[in-house]
Amino acid sequence: MMSAFCQQLHTLLREGKRFDFSMGYKAIPLNGIYIMFENGEHAHSGDRIVRVGTHTGNNQLKSRIFQHYENENKNRSIFRKNIGRALLYRESNPYLSTWNLDTTTKAKKELYAELIDGAFEKKVEKEISDYIQTNLSFCLLSIPTKEERLYYETRLIGTVSNCSECAPSLVWLGSFSPVDKIRQSGLWQVMGLYSKPLDTDELAFISANLIRE
Repeated sequence: MMSAFCQQLHTLLREGKRFDFSMGYKAIPLNGIYIMFENGEHAHSGDRIVRVGTHTGNNQLKSRIFQHYENENKNRSIFRKNIGRALLYRESNPYLSTWNLDTTTKAKKELYAELIDGAFEKKVEKEISDYIQTNLSFCLLSIPTKEERLYYETRLIGTVSNCSECAPSLVWLGSFSPVDKIRQSGLWQVMGLYSKPLDTDELAFISANLIRE
């Protein structure tokens, strides 16, 4: 039953306008949810959902997507940090332990200053940008209120993560993640996994708020 419902969700979202890095940010609404797809990842006879996300601040959807795609600072995007983890783990690079450190504050950066290789991190950030900009596209839901965005973000994640047919490919970069939940779920996230899925009425809400061509 869940696989069939997840298939309906995938079929619906593929009807949405597909955004990628080359399109810029002009057509992105002020508030909403993004649903990402990744080159080479397939489920339910088409592109597979690999990440669902939103924003908490008002009118910050464009900024959030920019933080993922272009702002080369893993401390502003857990998605970027997780891509970096997978790249480093795939290479068996010992710098992974430093990359994993929480350096979001000035105090933490000073604390770990002797461990941080700024030039190397800049190189990794460039690799992350190249990967995301080349391989990730997304569709959008236009949802104005924070409460609804957070609610439907969790429901979307629950629908996909509970589906037995949404398995990653053998070469998916996330399969090299040191984070168990990413490898096991096939999604670039750890929050909201295996939560309550969408119901029929909520799927209709998704359809009504999907940005189409």
